[in-house]
Amino acid sequence: MHIYGDLGSGNCLKVKLIADATGMPYVWHEVLARSGGTSTPEFLALNPAGQMPVVVLDDGRPLAQSNAILRYLAHGSRFIPSDRYAAAKVDEWLFWEQYSHEPTVAVARARVVYDKVATADLDPALVARANKALDRLEQALANQKFLVGDAVTIADIALLPYTRQSPQAGFDLIGRPALTRWIAACEQELGLPAFSAGN
Repeated sequence: MHIYGDLGSGNCLKVKLIADATGMPYVWHEVLARSGGTSTPEFLALNPAGQMPVVVLDDGRPLAQSNAILRYLAHGSRFIPSDRYAAAKVDEWLFWEQYSHEPTVAVARARVVYDKVATADLDPALVARANKALDRLEQALANQKFLVGDAVTIADIALLPYTRQSPQAGFDLIGRPALTRWIAACEQELGLPAFSAGN
């Protein structure tokens, strides 16, 4: 399997996380979107939408959209519950991540990290929506270890990268204890280095 992505992107990182967690062999191809890497004829042949990540399966078929890739790679693994309702709750989080979390938390981070906008100069409405998304996670994790019950799922993997990186855009995780506990639990489950909520 080949994975095309940018490790600075949470959407790409989540695909690497599930591939690593399931022990699936792959070749990583670093693609720099801001340098035109997703606009080349070769990349557009894989994904005409010109978006990362993209995987090319061993039989040559391409698959795009990070959460679709998550579901495909996690099929039959411990990261998708066997219970039908629990599996649907995982999907609920995947849809919410792309609709409410990624467009706010990730966009704010991109403005700071890539566009060099000072956190104080971020759009207040964007910051408010991102804080609302982080508060939603804090609330959901207040009384349970992971987003869907007591086991890590692709819902956690989908939401982990950009949540973990959110302090880079000035968002407070230290004041969100459930989130910092959840991050540490995910790190332990996925074998990741410890994250500092202050960074």
